[in-house]
Amino acid sequence: MGRKVGIIGAGAVGATAAYSLSMMGTCKEIILYDIAEGVAKGKAIDIGQSNYYTSCSGTTITDAKTPADVKDCDIVVVTAGVPRKGDMTRADLLMINAKIIKSVTQDIMKYSPNAIIICVSNPLDVMSYIMHKITGWESNRIIGMSGALDGSRMAYQIYKKLGYGAGQTGSLVIGDHGENMIPLPEQVKVGAVPATAVLSKKDIEDIIERTKNGGAEIVKHLGTSGYYAPARAIAFMVEAILNDSHIMVSSSVLLNGEYGYSNVSVGVPVILGQNGIEKIVEISLDRETSAKFKKSVESINDGINILKKNNFFD
Repeated sequence: MGRKVGIIGAGAVGATAAYSLSMMGTCKEIILYDIAEGVAKGKAIDIGQSNYYTSCSGTTITDAKTPADVKDCDIVVVTAGVPRKGDMTRADLLMINAKIIKSVTQDIMKYSPNAIIICVSNPLDVMSYIMHKITGWESNRIIGMSGALDGSRMAYQIYKKLGYGAGQTGSLVIGDHGENMIPLPEQVKVGAVPATAVLSKKDIEDIIERTKNGGAEIVKHLGTSGYYAPARAIAFMVEAILNDSHIMVSSSVLLNGEYGYSNVSVGVPVILGQNGIEKIVEISLDRETSAKFKKSVESINDGINILKKNNFFD
């Protein structure tokens, strides 16, 4: 695999992901594209100048003037879309972003037909599903960035409770990348020790709630969504694919009978490597978690059904 990464959407998340990848020296080339004139070029110049102080990086950062310039990429990261505004309904937002993602996906198919796609646009699970349906590609090539971010937020909350174990804490969050996500701190370890051995039941319940509201907490303070953690999660996934690392991380993927569901994109543990999703990992879910997972899948299907009722896939 080569090491050329395209990033469509050079806003805070996309540009910070490019910066993170550049500092890590992960890619040979990063190309930024944004519909807003001048944004991609300005940020490409800024990130490129920052490379002067990065001894490990020989990364070239360029801007694309048109979608056609985002070509021959090994990985394309998609952060494009609009946030919900004013009296916009969920269905309104869904249709607007679905049309954006449809156009972006068609461009990727045309100009980077061999790429692996990492979807970051929201609502993430539904947008990932759209990409599957538009491309018709092998399901391993389209991955929604969900658990990499939500898992890091959960690990952060565990560390905040304990005051130790930073960098040694596992993470496992399944389900949709939204209000029905399912953090599972009771199934991870801190070092070699099960989290349940060092956290009380009340602690675990608090960690779950704080993880689910991790994005909202940032919005409350900043007035906008976070971007450092999402960008670092993107970079982590890109590096795993380019380096064929075979690491396990939860991602939104198209299920084909796994966990008892098919034809829906939802967050589950997967192995990431040079082919994208190398394997979907099935873990045992107890009755309570299975019920939560069912609710999560249903919420994603609700979004997919809105698109179907509006004849989006016709």
